[in-house]
Amino acid sequence: MEGQRVPQANVGNKLEQKRKKRYKQPWVLHFMVLPAAIMVFIFSYIPMSGILMAFQDYKPALGFAGSEWVGLKHFRYMWENDYFLQITWNTLFFACSKIIMNLIIPFVFALLLNEVRKMALKRTIQTLVYLPHFLSWVTLSGILIDILAQTGILNQFLVSVFGIKPIFFLGDGNWFRFTIIASDVWKEFGFNTIIFLAALSGINPSLYEAAEVDGAGRWKQTIYITIPALIPIGIVIATLALGNVLNANFDQIFNLYSPLIYQQADIIDTFVYREGLLSGQFSFATAVNLFKSVISLILIVISYRLAYRFAGYRIF
Repeated sequence: MEGQRVPQANVGNKLEQKRKKRYKQPWVLHFMVLPAAIMVFIFSYIPMSGILMAFQDYKPALGFAGSEWVGLKHFRYMWENDYFLQITWNTLFFACSKIIMNLIIPFVFALLLNEVRKMALKRTIQTLVYLPHFLSWVTLSGILIDILAQTGILNQFLVSVFGIKPIFFLGDGNWFRFTIIASDVWKEFGFNTIIFLAALSGINPSLYEAAEVDGAGRWKQTIYITIPALIPIGIVIATLALGNVLNANFDQIFNLYSPLIYQQADIIDTFVYREGLLSGQFSFATAVNLFKSVISLILIVISYRLAYRFAGYRIF
């Protein structure tokens, strides 16, 4: 019996040593992440102290300590303000429209591109549709303004060819909404197409071979093999996008809108920018943005739970 206990003790010691070694190894990787963690702490967590302004009548000259506490005054004013409800609707309209279109169009485009058999042509198209993703909205906005202005290239073409009146794409509320959604889809659908193409590359080729042996054509292979294989990644993209329901892309709208169409174009982020930085209403702007942040956090948590439940996707 004693002769059997010694080997067991040795095995136990070796396992303990391996366990300790396994715990020590990641610390090298943690140390590499440390600079990024410090940057996030300095620029993301420390500024959170500014949340106090939402509950104060904040005045820069008095600071946090000297400004009067007003409780939920700014939040009550926010809900009593009809314009706040309008910008919330605008934000939801833009964000939801972009989420839906940036899911449907890349899905369909990936299916079409997957049918291209010439790899050189396929890669060329893939590169061309992906390039706009790397351009900033500052650059693209200048291009769109030149193209869509009343005297721009597009209106000149419409007038000369079809004889119609110039369309005020950036000055008419309804046309502006269409322009915002269309330009966002044009810029971003190439990126989402890459995601769907990556999912397509993971499909087992033997499934197509078996379907072909059974007499299934390309259309039936797409219906019964390709589309079902893309549905899980589509669910992941859709559920994760829920966290951005209140993010309608500040950069895009700020660079394209004007006071003429505030009623149809203003969103929460642009409203906060004008109220906080231009009008000096720091406390009210902070209250509005805090409301948006809390709702976004809740939606992100819900989206991750849904992604894990329906697609098995999880980060932690």
